[in-house]
Order: sequence, then C-alpha cells, then structure tokens
Amino acid sequence: MADAPSGLDLAGLRFQIGICEEILRHAPADTEALRFLAHAYFSVGRKEEGLATDRRLAELLPRDARVRYNLACSCALLGGKEEAFQRLREACELGFDDLNLLRRDRDLDSLRDDARFREIERLLAKRPK
Repeated sequence: MADAPSGLDLAGLRFQIGICEEILRHAPADTEALRFLAHAYFSVGRKEEGLATDRRLAELLPRDARVRYNLACSCALLGGKEEAFQRLREACELGFDDLNLLRRDRDLDSLRDDARFREIERLLAKRPK
C-alpha cells in the first residue's frame, strides 16, 4: 500500500468509505463497493476490516484471479504468510500472470525472502506472453 493519506485525501477516503458502507447495508453483495472498500480500509489504516472485505470478495467471486491476488496482498500485509502464499498460488491457478506486478508490489515485501516466492516468480516467468 502507498503511504498513508493525509488532509483532504484522508477526508475523502473516509467519506467514500461511509458511502460504500451505506451501499453495502442495502446491497451486501455489491462487488464494486466491496473492491473499493477493501482498498480504502487499508489506505486509512483499517487493515483488519480491509482483510475481512477482501475475504468477502473472494467468497463472492471465487474464480476471480485479481481478487485472490489482492487477498494474498492483504494477508501478507497483516503477517499471514502461510495464507498469503496459499492465496497467491490460487491466484496463479485462476490465471493471474502479471509477473511485473508481482515483482514490484510492495504489499508482498514480507514474502520475498521465502523460496516459495521465487517458485511463484519462476512459474509466472515460464508462462507464454
């Protein structure tokens, strides 16, 4: 995740979180609102809520590789290394293939020294472009 927002950005995120939470009170399976909300929660430091929201998205969209990848990132940020690797493998099985993102995504920094990370890099590097 990027540096914590401040000032107007933070106020805007909090306002948008409130709107998304209200949308979800009436439409709890609104995946667009859930996607934004997960990211916004992390951006304002509400990481546990962000992780819970990513998990909800994964339940609603079980075949979405990007959702699974984002869940892996959330797990990694909160120290859930084992689950992060599990979710990364699932993302790859579902079709995630963005090796450049995998290599530069700071959300995954806690995983980089593990041999499993290099294994996933090798897997993605072997995929046809």
